[in-house]
Amino acid sequence: MTMSGVTSSASSPPTPPSPAKSERSEETEPTRRTRRPALSPGQLAERYTLPALAVAVAVFFSLYPPSAAVFPTSANLSVVTGNQSVIALLALAALAPLAAGYFDFSLGANAATSSLVCAALMARHGVGVVPAVLAAVATGVLIGLVNGIMVARFQMSSFITTLGSATLLGGVIQWYSGGQTISAGVSPALLDFGSEQWLGLPRVVSVVVVLGALMWYLLGHTPYGRALYAMGSNPRAANLVGIRVRRNLLLTFVIAGALAGIAGVLQTARVGGATADSGTSLLFPALAAVFLGATAIEPGRFNVLGTMIGVVFVSETVSGLTLAGASDWVDPVFNGAALLLAVGLSTYFGRRRAAGAAV
Repeated sequence: MTMSGVTSSASSPPTPPSPAKSERSEETEPTRRTRRPALSPGQLAERYTLPALAVAVAVFFSLYPPSAAVFPTSANLSVVTGNQSVIALLALAALAPLAAGYFDFSLGANAATSSLVCAALMARHGVGVVPAVLAAVATGVLIGLVNGIMVARFQMSSFITTLGSATLLGGVIQWYSGGQTISAGVSPALLDFGSEQWLGLPRVVSVVVVLGALMWYLLGHTPYGRALYAMGSNPRAANLVGIRVRRNLLLTFVIAGALAGIAGVLQTARVGGATADSGTSLLFPALAAVFLGATAIEPGRFNVLGTMIGVVFVSETVSGLTLAGASDWVDPVFNGAALLLAVGLSTYFGRRRAAGAAV
């Protein structure tokens, strides 16, 4: 019986699988492996509350009588997007160090210093627009490099180091400018770039879009970006698994400095020169946008899309309040309150994300 059974089974060829069934299994297996679980209503609310609030604020100020005549117009949109382009770039600059778990409080002063270099080279030394712009960006890179060396190489606190750098740079700005705006002699080509429209929006917005896309790809789709998030979650564990923490940290501060330098150039183009401001007024709205962004799209994680939504939310709210006749003190009060709320929410979501990963 056994022999006959073996013989019969060996003599009859196996039935080939149905082609349709094979193709179906080949198609469904990868899908099953890559399919993500559906988000719960609570997770959807966490991800999309900030975008919904941004839309609600826009609708409110478009209908609110004191601001309804101006807020929804293309002219106001052009002004707001142009003015907030510098804030958006500084928010992108702050994003990378924060993703790695470090602060850079010198970014506003870095942008102001780069703006001063750009304007002064053209106005006081007759340098052409291209060399002046390159020198301004190089200034931002140099400041970021110095900060990175102190933090990465000498293990100094990023909080104290960059705060000290900001104070030092603010003093240099006051000394060189004499408290005056440097504007006479700035290249008309740069001023035209800051004021011209493209597709109904200021041309400077295109710079933000391009650099935002680059940062989105860099942080979300490269080994460098994954290393940054690993460093931000647990730097000691990141070091143990072979991530070169010091090198990545140094590169992060250099990238942040470069973005701040470009922001300084855009500031010169938009304002028409360099002011004696130390950049503090630019930094805190940017930080508020970054921390607000950490509550959206990927709650508990600093991300580019959330940051840009945070910039939109902050800028449109300030614009709406101004058009509605709010006093001058409302702007800094709102930025401060938004920053405090954003830090609290991003910390809460970060802890929830870490707890979920541990489970």
